[in-house]
Amino acid sequence: MQYKSTRGKATNYTFEQAVLAGLSPDGGLFIPESIPQAPSDFLTKWASLSFQELALEVLSLYIDEAEIPRHDLKELIDRSYSTFRHKNITPLHQVKDGLYILELFHGPTFAFKDVALQFVGNLFEYFLKRKNAGIENDADRHKITVVGATSGDTGSAAIYGLRNKQDLDVFILFPTGRVSPIQEAQMTTVLDSNVHNISVKGTFDDCQDIVKGLFANKDFMSKYNLGAVNSINWARILAQTVYYFYSYFSLLRTLNITPGSDEAKNIHITYSVPTGNFGDILAGYYAHQMGLPTSKLLVATNANDILYRFFCSGVCEKIVGDDGGVLETLSPAMDIVVSSNFERLLFYLARDAAVDASVPESEKDVKAGEIVNGWMVDLKQKGRFDTGAQVLAEAKRIFDAGHVSDKETLATIREYSFPQDASLAQYVMDPHTAVGVTAAQTIVPKTNSQNIVIALSTAHPAKFSEAVQMALKDQEGVLFEEFFKKVLPKEFDGLMTAERRVTKIPRAEEALVIEVIEKQLSH
Repeated sequence: MQYKSTRGKATNYTFEQAVLAGLSPDGGLFIPESIPQAPSDFLTKWASLSFQELALEVLSLYIDEAEIPRHDLKELIDRSYSTFRHKNITPLHQVKDGLYILELFHGPTFAFKDVALQFVGNLFEYFLKRKNAGIENDADRHKITVVGATSGDTGSAAIYGLRNKQDLDVFILFPTGRVSPIQEAQMTTVLDSNVHNISVKGTFDDCQDIVKGLFANKDFMSKYNLGAVNSINWARILAQTVYYFYSYFSLLRTLNITPGSDEAKNIHITYSVPTGNFGDILAGYYAHQMGLPTSKLLVATNANDILYRFFCSGVCEKIVGDDGGVLETLSPAMDIVVSSNFERLLFYLARDAAVDASVPESEKDVKAGEIVNGWMVDLKQKGRFDTGAQVLAEAKRIFDAGHVSDKETLATIREYSFPQDASLAQYVMDPHTAVGVTAAQTIVPKTNSQNIVIALSTAHPAKFSEAVQMALKDQEGVLFEEFFKKVLPKEFDGLMTAERRVTKIPRAEEALVIEVIEKQLSH
């Protein structure tokens, strides 16, 4: 399996090259040369596999054994998920008839990013050890400087995945005051010498733009050998495809339905995904394209609803707030205007629906890349692009979308925390999960028992206790502190008062970030 760019100019990259480079030299994102199909018998062959066993089968379709031998890949996978607190890694939990929550927060930082970044951290270490085998002189060793931007969870997950790794430094940029207190504490209390946090006065999009600028700065990228942990890194998307397959088989086991049977074929599954940078739901798209029986993928957005508006109109337009900027919401990990991973989907939409039918098959990728590049240039220069009716129709064949207000988010948290309806199971959810659940209940018709929604739960509610407290503050007879002790992880005890290390910069400027990185690496 080789990899290519969404802009059409970079081709024939190995998996290792794509993972270590992060961003393609032409400014695009790496995607597989083609999307492999799951084996014809996967519905029966994979049905009873553990999460780790399933991960080995899925990832092997994208990683040549010549690059990572199967026994090495198995060891990487087993090591990556040994840090998870639940034996099923991503368990499924029913909260009402036809509605299930896929819990993705059982990793070390209590967020879905752990599923991918524990694996990515071990991948970086594996590649570095192989490159540096037998090299004793420190000056001659191959080193990586990982740079990432976070709206909250990516940062802590990346830090926990990369801390104390030899020959690797990690710099995480986050917007000052725009991540939850727990998220900031998780990042800044990690004092390993190779971990560096940079608090940027601005928005997540500002941080993301700086990171993209660093990767586009060829001299800087080459000098410090930059690596990416944001979801622009292909390995993150790949790792996340596994839990779509795993949840499907978990659901059928729960319903006592045989995979591949006529009964299974009549089940219509919608995955509702709280969506910010589009990586989590994109993994669902790849799983769907590989053959997973999925009816729809529901893009659930908060007030920063650029993606919702795209799936309604085919127009991608930046403007959200009155000043054109990002709106602050109770689901801050989704407070994003420009979703980096959306470009990957746009490539496939362009290839399938925008490239003229007369273009020879051998030239379609290049033409699709040119179209995507044009859309990205328009978005940057004009703040919008219009893909047209054919592309929109192709997108809506697989995707649906909904947007959810803070008021609706709080109502859903309250509804499930203390259900008045006997048909609901009590369940405390974080605001991002609530966005996914609310969108699902609004969009997906509940016409019969064959319509099932799996809503992805992206974070433990304790990471966003302020939003949960806001939802429950007027609940009669509820003492929030006592109530929340029941769900508060012991790992959070003392976290808010622990020693911290962070560098603050007063403006979202690339030069200021470069100055911090160069100063830290010179020590």
